[in-house]
Formats: sequence, structure tokens, C-alpha cells
Amino acid sequence: MSQLQTADTTEISHAQTASEALETAAAEVSGERKVLLSLVGGTLVLLTLLSNAFGLLPELVSQIPALIGAVLLAAPLFLSALGEIRRTQISSNTLASLAILAALMSQMYAVAGSLAFILLVADQFVTRTARGAQRAIEQLIGLTPDIARVVIDGAEQDLPLEEVQVGQIVRVRPGENLPVDGVVIEGRSTINQASLTGEAVPVEVAVKDHVYAGTTNLTGGIDLRVTEVGAETTIGKVTQLIGEAEKSKTPKQLIIEQVAQFFVPVVVAIAVVTWWAMIQSEDQAVRDAAVSTFVQILVVTCPTALLLASPTAMVAAFAAAARLGILIKKATNLEAAATIDTVVMDKTGTMTTGVFEVSKLVPAEGVSGADLLRAAVNGEQHSNHPLAASILKTGKAANVEPDGTRDYEEVHGRGVRARTSMGELCVGRATWLVELNPAIKPELEKVEAKIEGMSGVHVMKDGQYMGAVGLADTVRKNTKKVIERLRELGVRQIAMFTGDRVSVAKRVGMNVEVDAIEAECLPEEKHEQIRRLTRSGAKTLMVGDGINDGPSLAAADLGVAMGLSGSDIAANSAGVALMNDDLSRVPFLIELSRRARAIVTQNIAIAIIMALIGLGLATTRVLNESYGPFLAGLYQFATGVIVIANSFRLFRFGEHIAESEAEQESEGMVRREGSIRGLRSQPS
Repeated sequence: MSQLQTADTTEISHAQTASEALETAAAEVSGERKVLLSLVGGTLVLLTLLSNAFGLLPELVSQIPALIGAVLLAAPLFLSALGEIRRTQISSNTLASLAILAALMSQMYAVAGSLAFILLVADQFVTRTARGAQRAIEQLIGLTPDIARVVIDGAEQDLPLEEVQVGQIVRVRPGENLPVDGVVIEGRSTINQASLTGEAVPVEVAVKDHVYAGTTNLTGGIDLRVTEVGAETTIGKVTQLIGEAEKSKTPKQLIIEQVAQFFVPVVVAIAVVTWWAMIQSEDQAVRDAAVSTFVQILVVTCPTALLLASPTAMVAAFAAAARLGILIKKATNLEAAATIDTVVMDKTGTMTTGVFEVSKLVPAEGVSGADLLRAAVNGEQHSNHPLAASILKTGKAANVEPDGTRDYEEVHGRGVRARTSMGELCVGRATWLVELNPAIKPELEKVEAKIEGMSGVHVMKDGQYMGAVGLADTVRKNTKKVIERLRELGVRQIAMFTGDRVSVAKRVGMNVEVDAIEAECLPEEKHEQIRRLTRSGAKTLMVGDGINDGPSLAAADLGVAMGLSGSDIAANSAGVALMNDDLSRVPFLIELSRRARAIVTQNIAIAIIMALIGLGLATTRVLNESYGPFLAGLYQFATGVIVIANSFRLFRFGEHIAESEAEQESEGMVRREGSIRGLRSQPS
């Protein structure tokens, strides 16, 4: 049943992709038609202008090409204006159409055609610029192959992606992009995940590692068991979220649109009053200039630049974030980051790597460290617990091999009992061992005092207490610097929430110097703490793993999920996903948000100031009467270009971080290669 549902989901997702592709194709055809229309109409208007300039044709005949050209060029604007009127969202197209109609009714055909040509070209420029996010989606979709090489009964079979089902085995050769998400079951390779994480350095993968659709297999052939297909893959979810982010509007953008709707009738009223005052003048020259001035006022005050102020900045900010592996779901999420004054971080997997390492061996009196490690390795050799894996890894590094016994049992929530070549070993929690032999309690308490702040795995052999292995979750190397940077950005409180023991939480919290620690928290308790902070007026950002922290991420003003694995990307609870587990992206996100807010404010100011200057030029008749509307069109176009150019400064924001990280990685690789050459050159 689950496979059938997955197949249905895949078919739906591909149908949606096909639908989106058709819409994109239709938009491109429409754009090509507008370009052709611009060329034909512009040529006709140019004929009239040349004829008037050189007296090639009688005046009445020379106006005909301009009239036809003006109608052709203005038709798309008229249609857009009708749409605005039907939706009662009167905006820039309505103003432009009124100006062109006024010029046509005044028999200023060349002026009307020139104005329509400029506005149509400007519309195409803006439309093609705004398609940046759509092109990003198309590129992401293109990263996933349409065909997957499925292994069925040992034989390879090429299947369309929509026919691949969860649980099947897919083979990927070197140089190929992965068609699905999955877990490696055979082979080793190097995978380039830059399309998802923004990290240029490939990652090594082996059996049991997760791999993702759209990434590139570089060095070795791998077989993987399919876990997600189609829209449910990580890159599929990223694609959906980019599309949603492009369509979302911030409160500021909604206010701008409402202002634009109010602005249009005011401008029309100013234009009408000016026209009426001019036609009442006793000066014939003033009366003759009335229509030209009316048209100029409508054109220079078109709110196109105002409407572009926020969305162009958002598109540029999304691109800057994506370069560093930050996926922002909605424009509102980006805007929320600017006001953050409280940051709450989960400990395990966020401030720490989530990978435990053996930090200390504390043998009991009369027991050697080597014997303690050997007993721990033999006892844990078949356990799937993460702490057991760390102990076995340490044993392997110390050349301590398990004896291979199969006589063992796991005691749920307590530990492991194994009968080995060393005798009967009990390895696990301190409380369990004390239950088995209360006499060991005094010695065990002495050992526990020496591993305070660590997770302890205690060992007992044939009833004799041997000591404990202390394991610690490694703090991410840049966590302390990130916290310092957050304070520089004005974050007043930084807290750490964890379900771990108080002693462990204190060790990590004191190491990175957070302001507050909440330990031994259940998910619902974390959620209530976040709600308490938000109710108190704090603007809260929560960073977590996106799974057990889901309620907390949803309750915060902004939730940030860590990493590629799990359901983080798809989680509705988090507004932002960090694709590369790098905490330094959190302060960068706040900086980017504040920079984007500043750019939007600048854009609004530019649009309003330029409109006021243009209004002054038009009403004072500074512009030439004959060519004034044409120059007004150029002026309005230039205003839009200035706003777009100002927004696109955000594209380069954070470039220095990417370059610095690439340089550091390059230096690291050089050092590693030098170390390897040095080892090889040493005499055996």
C-alpha cells in the first residue's frame, strides 16, 4: 500500500512539474510575442518620427504608422489595466494606459507610440529580471535525472523516475547525478552536495550513509536503497519552498501595494486639476501644453518602482542566502530575522555535533585502563547504541579487537549482558549495575565524580566493578564565536535548551558562555519555555534539529532547522533550514535580514523622491512639450532600473564568507597533502 501511495505521489509531483513547465513555456512564448510586438510597433512609430523630421510624407499620411504602432504597443498595457480595474487593484498599468489614451485622443500618435514602446520594453526588462527564482527552480529540477538504474534480481533496468518506488535498489555510477534520496547499501564514493548545501568540498560516503537526489557521484559506484522519490526528496522539497518563497509577500510589501492603490487616484486627481488649470489659462501656449503635461504627470508618477522596492530585494536576498546553504521558506521569515533579540539553541546536534567520543577512561581501584577498555569493547560489540559505536571506534584505534562472542542480551533501557572470553560482562547504566550488585555503589560513586558532565558507560565483570568510560558530545568548533557574534549584533539573551542531564548541560553551556541553561527538558517543556519568552515580548529565534524540537520551532518568532537529514527541510515548523549544519549561518541570516530591510527602505525612498522630482518637472513644464511624454517614459524606466540595481547589491552580500571558507578549505587540503607526503617520505 505504501509503495502504491509513493508511486501516486511521484506521479502527482511529476504532473505538477509538467504543469509548471507548460506555464513557463507559455510565459516564454508570451514574452517572445511581446518582443516581436515591440519591434513591429517600434518600427512603425520610428517611420512616423523620421517622416516628421525630414518631411518625407504629408502630415496626415505620416501619422498612420504611428497610430497603428501605438495601438499594437499599448494593447498589452490596456489588457493589464482592465485586469487591475476588474480586481479593483488600480496600479501602474492603469496610469500608463490613461496617459497613452490621453495622447491618442489628442492625436499625439508618435508620442503615444513612443511612450507605449518604452513602457513595454521596461515591463519585459522587469519580468525577465524577476524570473531569477523561476530559473533557479528549473535548474534544481534539472539536477535530478529522469531515468534511474534500478537493480531487480541482480539485473540492472532503466526505469522512468515516476516508476521508481521506495525500498528499491538504485545503482549510480561515477559522474552521474543521483535520481533519488537513499541510504548507501554497497560501495564507497565521494559526493558533491554543493547543489543543496552550498559547500564546495565533496563528502565521503559509505554503507549506511544518507545520500540525496540532485547531488553528483564523483569517484565510485554505489548502490542505494530508495527512501524518497520525486517531490518528497530533499531537492524536491527545496524546489517547492523556493517557489513558495518567491510568491510570498511581507507585511511591508502588502502595505506598499495598498499605498500604490491609494497613490493612483491621487495622481490622477493632480493630473486632472493641472490639466483643468492649464486649459483655463489665457496663454495659448499653456493651453496647448495641457495634454502633454497631463500625460507626463501620469507617466513619471507610475508606482512601478515603488512596487518593485520589496520583491526585488527579497529575490536578491534569497539568492545570497542560498549561496551559503540557507533555505528561507517565505519572505516573512527573512523579515522576522531583523528584529531578533533572543536566541535559543538546542544542545545535541545543534551546539554540539551529536557524535559522542570517548573522553576519559576511569578504571576502578586495581583495574588497568587497558582492561577496562577491553571489557567495554567486548561487552558492547553487538550493540546498536551510539555510545557503543564510539567505544568500539576507540577500541579499534587502540588495537583492541572484540572476541566475537554471540552470547549476549540487551536489557532495554539498562545496558548489555554478555558472556565473553573475559567472563560475564555487564555494561550500561550505573543504576542498573548497582541493582545487580549493591556492594559496588561506594566505588561507583567515586568513579562517577571523576566523569561529571560526561555520559558514563559503566562496566562490571563477574560481579566486580571495573570502572566507567566517559563520553562527551563534541561542541562544534565555531559555537563560541557564533555566540560572540550574536551579541555583537545586539542579541540580548542566548539560551541553551536540552533534554540532557544538568551536569552535561552545564559543561557545554559554560564552555560556550550562554546566558541561560534549561536542562532535562521534554519537547513540550521546551515549547512552553519558548511560548513564555514570546509572551514576555522577546523576539525569539529557535535553532533545533527540526524533529523533536518541532513544537518549539513553530512557537518561536523564527524557527531554524539544522541539516539535510531527517524531515528538517519539509518541517512546517521551521521557517529557515541550514543545509550544511554551520551555526555561523545564524548571525549571517540576521545580518542579511537587516541589510535587506535597509535596501527596501532605500528603494521606497528612491521611488517616492524620484516621483516627486518627476512631478515637479512635469507640472512646471521643464520638459519639452512635444517630447516631454517620451522623456517622462525614459525617466520612469530609469527609476525602475535604479531600484532594481540597488536591490541586486544584495546578490554579493556574503560573498566574502564563501570565498574565505573556500580559501580555508584549500589551505587545509594543502596541509593534509603535505602531512601525507611527509609520512610517506619517512624511512620504514
